[in-house]
Amino acid sequence: MGSPHKEPIPGHKIHLLSPRTGSGGDYVPGLSCLSWRFGVETNNIVGWITVPGQCKDYVGHYMLGDQYRKDSSIVANEALRYAQSLTLGRDGKDVWVFDIDETTLSNLPYYAGHGFGVEPYNPELFNKWVMEGKAPALPESLELYKKLMGLGTRVVFLTGRPEEQRNVTANNLRQAGYHTWEKLVLKAASYSGKKAMVYKSREREKLEKSGYRIIGNMGDQWSDLLGTNVGNRTFKLPDPMYYIS
Repeated sequence: MGSPHKEPIPGHKIHLLSPRTGSGGDYVPGLSCLSWRFGVETNNIVGWITVPGQCKDYVGHYMLGDQYRKDSSIVANEALRYAQSLTLGRDGKDVWVFDIDETTLSNLPYYAGHGFGVEPYNPELFNKWVMEGKAPALPESLELYKKLMGLGTRVVFLTGRPEEQRNVTANNLRQAGYHTWEKLVLKAASYSGKKAMVYKSREREKLEKSGYRIIGNMGDQWSDLLGTNVGNRTFKLPDPMYYIS
C-alpha cells in the first residue's frame, strides 16, 4: 500500500515560476492568510469572490511551492490506500469520479499571470486559456489515475467545463497523460444557471442509475463533493484560488 507520508513526485513542476514571498503565514496586518486558507479548505469560509488582496503573495507562494504539492500528495496517497483496500466487482462498473480543473489538470500557468485568484474571474480570458489545451497534469493526480487504472478501476471525468469545450478538453487530458476513461461528462446547456453542486449531483445520479458504482470521488471544490450520490468516499484537493458553489 502507498505510504501516507510519501513525498511529492520529484522532477515534476506544474509551473516554472519561482515561489513568491509570504510563505508560512507571514504577518499581514489584520489578517492571517494561513488561517484564511484553512477556513477555505474546511469549507468554513464560503461564497467568497476573490482571494484577499493582502494574501496574493501568500497564495502564490503556496501554489508554486512545496506545500501545495505535499498537500496534494497526502490526499492522493490516502485515496490510493483506500482504493487498494477494495475488492472490485467483475462487471467493470466500479468507477472513480475525477473533477478536471485543479484536480487532474492544473491551470496554474494561467492563474500565475492573473494574481492567483486576487483578480476577479474573467470568463473570456480563462476560456481563451482553456482553448489552448495546454494545461499540465497535477502530477499527484496523474500518478493516482495510473494506479487506479492498474487496479482495474474505471475513471469518469466530471467537469464544469461547457460541452463546446469537449474536444479541446479530451485532447488536453490525453496530452497530459490521461489516455483512457469510461466517460467524459461536460456541462450541458440545460444546466445553465444551475449551481455546480446541483449539476454534479444529477450527473452522478445518472451514473448510478445506469449501473455504475462510484467508489471514489475527487475534486478541488466542495461543490464537487457535496450534494447527492457522492460515492463511497470523497477526497478534497487543495485550492485557495477560487470558490465555486
